[in-house]
Amino acid sequence: MRWKPKDSIAVVTGASSGIGHCLCELLLDRGATVVGVARRGERLADLAARTGTGRFISVVGDVTDAGVREQILAAAADVDDGRLDLLVNNAGIGAIGPFADADEARLRQIMEVNFFAPAELMRDAIPMLRRGRAPVICNISSVLGHRAVPDKSEYCASKFALHGLSDSIRAELARDSHHGNSIQVTLVSPSTTRSEFFDSLIGSDAAAKSKSIGSWPPEKVARATLAAIESRRSEVILSLAGKALVYADRISPPLMNSILARSN
Repeated sequence: MRWKPKDSIAVVTGASSGIGHCLCELLLDRGATVVGVARRGERLADLAARTGTGRFISVVGDVTDAGVREQILAAAADVDDGRLDLLVNNAGIGAIGPFADADEARLRQIMEVNFFAPAELMRDAIPMLRRGRAPVICNISSVLGHRAVPDKSEYCASKFALHGLSDSIRAELARDSHHGNSIQVTLVSPSTTRSEFFDSLIGSDAAAKSKSIGSWPPEKVARATLAAIESRRSEVILSLAGKALVYADRISPPLMNSILARSN
């Protein structure tokens, strides 16, 4: 069974910019009701104005706050008697710089946003998703959740953790299939996305730059993400450069270790 956006109820975190903002636009254009979550409320106003029908519901706050997560699910539950069809964990932060030069606070902040917050939001949302129509949890990960690189250690660790949790939860929720409405867990792994992500790095030198090959605009990532959700894919790796990094590492990890060490 395919997931259909029309008349669906969706939650999207990190909705104020980049992939999350573009995905909200796509969902709204295709008839979904969207609960958009972000810390910057003014960025959500244009999404609310886009429909003018009340199909976009703003929740302003930090996803690491348990109270905010309660607000998110309460807003979704009010739409149609506690039903939820889609949860997109997209909010994320990063840092650039050697692990040895950073402190514990940088690691903890990144893990809180990129791993613990989506993990707890998934746990709390599962009962509502079980009432949904072909329900999907979509976790926006990264190719760096498949192959780690230097100077992004905390970010890589958070995405590896999200990848592993997604695989485990997918297998657990597949047990519901005999009820005819199992929740699919879709892991989307983009490479570099041209967005504001790198404008708000934490615990990083102001001159820090991301070293990557190739990039996609957020609109393209959002379209590919929605296609993966609609087909209820288990996993999708985006961009040729991202696939090259992941599959080259699978073929010869020692070779990739050497290449990445020299490039650094």
